[in-house]
Amino acid sequence: MSNTSDHMNSTQADEDHVLSKIKLSKIIIPLILGMMVIGYLVWRDLDADFINEIKWDSHTLNWVLIAVALLVIRHIAYAIRLRYLTDFIFGWLKSIELIFVWEFSSAVSPTSLGGSVVALFMLVQEKISAAKTTTAIIYSVVLDTLFFAIFFPTLYFIFGPQIMRPGAEIFSDLSGWGWTMMVLYIVMITYGTFFFVGLFIQPQRIKNLLLFITKFKWLKKYRAKAIITGDNIIIASVDIKQKNIGHHVMVFAMTTVAWSCRFLILNALIIAFIPNTPLNIFDQTILFGRSESIFLLMSFSPTPGSSGVAELIFGGFLTDYVSPNLAIIIASTWRFLTYYFYLFAGIFIIPNWIRKVISRHRLEQNSTI
Repeated sequence: MSNTSDHMNSTQADEDHVLSKIKLSKIIIPLILGMMVIGYLVWRDLDADFINEIKWDSHTLNWVLIAVALLVIRHIAYAIRLRYLTDFIFGWLKSIELIFVWEFSSAVSPTSLGGSVVALFMLVQEKISAAKTTTAIIYSVVLDTLFFAIFFPTLYFIFGPQIMRPGAEIFSDLSGWGWTMMVLYIVMITYGTFFFVGLFIQPQRIKNLLLFITKFKWLKKYRAKAIITGDNIIIASVDIKQKNIGHHVMVFAMTTVAWSCRFLILNALIIAFIPNTPLNIFDQTILFGRSESIFLLMSFSPTPGSSGVAELIFGGFLTDYVSPNLAIIIASTWRFLTYYFYLFAGIFIIPNWIRKVISRHRLEQNSTI
């Protein structure tokens, strides 16, 4: 009886800890960081008279609306992927709601991987099996990594270093930026490969590795969780291997659509505010690659949702297409659509979701009394 009580208390403590990560109060820090950096950039670069020269016409409005449409398509693509990864347990509205929660958790976490940890907790609250939850989260990490593993080197091979920074003709022109992105890319591929091996090739070895790591004195407290995680990976591996090729093609297609829309939002906004932006495939692909490079740096930012960091590095990646004055305006609009939108949406979505979770927990507790 005591062991059961201890387990329940431990589980509740874990849930309370993770639930605290998605409290609405968490939006304050990233908002302040983002606004401080934008304020600094406005003070440093923005010419007030320049704003009056921007043509707020139908061209600008139409392309901003295209950017909004890309945001909607991205969200729907993720919802479709979630439905496939959870074997259609969730309906459309629930899937769309959960993607909002997932995006909000990523927005208030220092890295995308940190957001996945909160997403794992999120799916557990929806009472789907541990194996299916593990499959959805780990496979999502594998799919996202696969997208970067394919597209980033492909663009580099075709267009060269200029997809990473303006004016770069050879890798050495990138200087510190090139090596930084190379290291981050290798780290991303490494943990993606780790999860891929766990799901598709040697799940038992992944469990053994987790058990070996938790043998060390300072990690022993995580051993019990490592055993559970290892078992779930093995079960998830069996489940994922039973899926047909159409399933894997569909989830990767939705992953590609979602990430492509995320990067193309920036293309649309640049075209919106700079009407003479070249619309040919070459220049638009360069902008796509630059957006991918920016995200690679953002994904390892120590700040929640890369707040402050994204705004600060934005202009330097686009100096050959965007002037400093316009960079502030475009960066602010871009961050609002891809980041702050989900923070503000959380004000309405998160309380309702948490309320349903707490209500469900109370009902379950009352039924066991």
